[in-house]
Amino acid sequence: MIFNAGNILLIGSILLFVSIIVGKTGYRFGVPALLLFLVVGMIFGSDGLGLQFHNVKEAQFIGMVALSIILFTGGMDTKFSEIKPVLVQGVLLSTVGVLLTAVFTGLFIWWVAGMSWTNIHLPILTSLLLASTMSSTDSASVFAILRSQKMNLKHNLRPMLELESGSNDPMAYMLTIVLIQVIQSGGMGVMGILGSFVVQFVVGSAAGYLLGKLAILMLNRLNIDNQALYPILLLAFVFFTFSVTDLLKGNGYLAVYIAGMMVGNHKFMNRRNVYTFMDGLTWLMQIIMFLCLGLLVNPREMLEVAGVATLIGIFMILVGRPLSVWICLLPFVKKMNSNSRHFISWVGLRGAVPIIFATYPVVAGVPGAGVIFNIVFFITIVSLVIQGTTVSLTALKLHLSMPMEKTGNDFGVELPEEMDTETDLKDMTVTTELLLQGDTLKDITLPGGALVMIVKRGSEFLIPNGSLKLHLGDKLLLISEKKEAKK
Repeated sequence: MIFNAGNILLIGSILLFVSIIVGKTGYRFGVPALLLFLVVGMIFGSDGLGLQFHNVKEAQFIGMVALSIILFTGGMDTKFSEIKPVLVQGVLLSTVGVLLTAVFTGLFIWWVAGMSWTNIHLPILTSLLLASTMSSTDSASVFAILRSQKMNLKHNLRPMLELESGSNDPMAYMLTIVLIQVIQSGGMGVMGILGSFVVQFVVGSAAGYLLGKLAILMLNRLNIDNQALYPILLLAFVFFTFSVTDLLKGNGYLAVYIAGMMVGNHKFMNRRNVYTFMDGLTWLMQIIMFLCLGLLVNPREMLEVAGVATLIGIFMILVGRPLSVWICLLPFVKKMNSNSRHFISWVGLRGAVPIIFATYPVVAGVPGAGVIFNIVFFITIVSLVIQGTTVSLTALKLHLSMPMEKTGNDFGVELPEEMDTETDLKDMTVTTELLLQGDTLKDITLPGGALVMIVKRGSEFLIPNGSLKLHLGDKLLLISEKKEAKK
């Protein structure tokens, strides 16, 4: 069956529905949902149920749009206060770490390709290109696993990993593009390569900062009557930021991530609605991206390189990634223990981003591009299966996990953005001890300065007053002034 205007909505809705159901089921068993979305695409693809999707350019465009939204939302969730203590480590991992991983893995691929028993034969530049496409950790996979599993890690590891995964895609992208240019041109001078890197970094950073500031200004100054249009306005800024930066020869992925950080760390109108919209849209983009990539691959071709791809994947997991991490973190040996460095090495997840980057050699017509795509796809599956399913267990074994702090309240009530810094909402449960002085609100002792807003009894909500009789197990929603606000 081929996608066309008549059946694309039907097929698309079925794929989304199946993906969500399968993802929910897999979550119970600790399987990354993104891996299951990829598998669903493969099952419905040409070697499965027969859906035909072979347009690499369309898949690349879908991936570009999806990745822009994912990186922007990841930037919005990155708080300056959290990443400040680990900023240097995160930047080193996202730049030098990516470069070292590409070099180590590329040399290993070149060595393997020269062996008589292997079924791939790649020159040194193509080997480095293959390594570069998968040299960054996948932001979608890391964000999804850390947040869906609600992991709370010691030593600021979570913000460091999220900073690295959100900011290292631009480096891998630049390595991929530059190597494609070198292969197609027959060579490029060192100054030309360095100049390309500098322009992409400088323009990308500057555009992200300036357009992020402009987005905040527009969100706060434009008085839009329909609040539902604020998220749409921000979405337009995401695409505008990527496109303008790309036209200026900068790195669009770096720009949208920085712009997201700028927006996320400032106050703006309808913040909660925007966050809810962007979070839902991010999940939709992740599902669509992984489904499309799953449909694109031909499993039979992928199995032809399974042996070599497994060997390369194991090298990346056990040697390439750990070696680059330990070299980058050498200046911080006193600040970071070996368990922390081991964990960072393990959370080198590959996902949709390497597969998207692997489409660039295919579109550019680089010799051996088909082999590159199939190897990258296979290694992504290996990484998600081996590393993605063991992140929580590894944190536990290395004594790096902590209990999650409770956020929000059981009533699902949130304060307006303007009141959030001055007022606090929390809930408490009526216990036997609380009822010793009496069973009405006026009899019990509440925290200083707290007022009861509403009482929840089972599925029933009660308006509080002094004579309301409380039952054991009732939940009280309390509002109070924050201690910092009193000072």
